[in-house]
Amino acid sequence: MKIENKKYKTKAGNIINYYEIDNENPPLLIIHAQGTNANSYKNVVSKLSKYYHLFLIDCYGHGKSTHNKELYNLETQGNDLIEFIKCVIKSKTSILGHSSGGLIASYIASKTDLCDKLFLEDPPLFSSCGENRVNYYNYKDLSTVCHNFINQDEIKDFVYYYFINQYCWNFFPENSRDKIKTKLGNNALKFRAKHPNKTLQVIFWPKKFMEAFNGLNDYDPNFGEAFYNDSFNSNIDYENLLSNIDCETIFMKAKTVIGEDGLIQCALTDEDLDKVKSLIKNIDVEYFDCGHGIHNEKQKQFIQTVIR
Repeated sequence: MKIENKKYKTKAGNIINYYEIDNENPPLLIIHAQGTNANSYKNVVSKLSKYYHLFLIDCYGHGKSTHNKELYNLETQGNDLIEFIKCVIKSKTSILGHSSGGLIASYIASKTDLCDKLFLEDPPLFSSCGENRVNYYNYKDLSTVCHNFINQDEIKDFVYYYFINQYCWNFFPENSRDKIKTKLGNNALKFRAKHPNKTLQVIFWPKKFMEAFNGLNDYDPNFGEAFYNDSFNSNIDYENLLSNIDCETIFMKAKTVIGEDGLIQCALTDEDLDKVKSLIKNIDVEYFDCGHGIHNEKQKQFIQTVIR
């Protein structure tokens, strides 16, 4: 398996960085989630490449693609990937999108006939836009942290800032929270000083939570700001968008979790999913008993779903 790192320059002059595993199999375009990059799928590409000719892109504001906050909206990213499919892949392709990448994948499938099969990995449909978004974990966590980081000058390192300000500190016992936060925060600060270009590692921090830092080194917080102020989804009518999807669609739904405080700690609720199912004509749902990062947490089931 040979992975080639390439770049595509759009007609508007923007750079889409991507990784290709070339073979004679049908194409699959993979669009990662917010805060990470194409490297998010490193643990499954080997097996997927036995069935697909893979194209894994870095979204704008992530990895090695263009960082420009004017591009951080669904229409611009979606239209530029439509151009990418036409000019680079040059054929109909299956499209897999995780989280915010699923929003982009839905846009492409809705606006063109270029999508052969659509795989939606737990996208925040109807939960990342409008007033409803403030009730979901992503808004309280990454979106709000990005907004606050942009509007302060004291701390320059976003990775460290996110670590000490992430919402999950609220899950620690109140009487010991500050002590643990100070100790682990100092560990994070030391690691960042010694290894500024490496993915953050903090002893005793749950491995599942550390996945959130895989890609943050090359992440523009202005992308999170676009979800905080809802500009990413501006002018998007998701009911109309989803109703225009005609291709076969596989929806991968992670576990629904709602906290005691009412905060929805998942990408979308069962009610959100019911609405999606009522709009997309040809849809099948696969349920996963895990968190949001399905392709990392349930690799075997994920691969079986994508290659079946």
